[in-house]
Amino acid sequence: MLIPGLVSVTFRQLTVSEIGELATECGLQAVEWGGDVHVPPGDFAAARKALDTGLKVAAYGSYYRAGVSDRAELAPVLETAAELDAPYVRVWAGRTGSEECPDRAPVVEALQHAVEHAEAMGTKIALEYHQNTLTDTLDSTVQLLDEVDGVVSYWQPVGGQDVFSAVHEVRTVEPVTAHVFSWGPGGFQDRLPLAGRRDLWKPVLTELGRDGIDRNVLLEFVLDDSPERFREDAKTLLGWLRQ
Repeated sequence: MLIPGLVSVTFRQLTVSEIGELATECGLQAVEWGGDVHVPPGDFAAARKALDTGLKVAAYGSYYRAGVSDRAELAPVLETAAELDAPYVRVWAGRTGSEECPDRAPVVEALQHAVEHAEAMGTKIALEYHQNTLTDTLDSTVQLLDEVDGVVSYWQPVGGQDVFSAVHEVRTVEPVTAHVFSWGPGGFQDRLPLAGRRDLWKPVLTELGRDGIDRNVLLEFVLDDSPERFREDAKTLLGWLRQ
């Protein structure tokens, strides 16, 4: 089953309560709570406010960079995820793209360390699928999933991505979560209404739901950072899911 929600950092300008109200108004079910603004690591009071929204916690969106961040930063991240009862903690696979990275070993070792400690805290480590990390290509992501026992992956499209490659990536990576947004070829600076890439998202959502496994589909990068535009995107997403 596909679970519709949002990434809280879509609206860094809103409070936890305001995000909860907006998501509920739009008929969404889940939130990935971001660790940079809304629920900082170690801020258990903020975590409780997030739980008070009544929305399902899809994940804890951390900014821990495996192989780069000090490992001491991991403990408060995992403790906060435990306070949220988050099933996943999103982390980043380093800070360098796969072609430029001289040695994958530090990232792999840090991720394995994170996975083992996360399991002890009752959660899983999930990889951000992103440029300038070791998940910048499908091949490198697949290699990383093979190198690190127990890690799972997110997925998101790149700007102007073709439908075939998007569906192929989703089928191969089997992501636990997709960040849902529409970009033109210009990427982050070329945001579109979600409906602007119906050609991509309809088959991607079909692929995500094909095996019946629960997956989060979380809205992000709304046009103009506008709550009103977000309401339109949420309506679009829910309409696609009903179909």
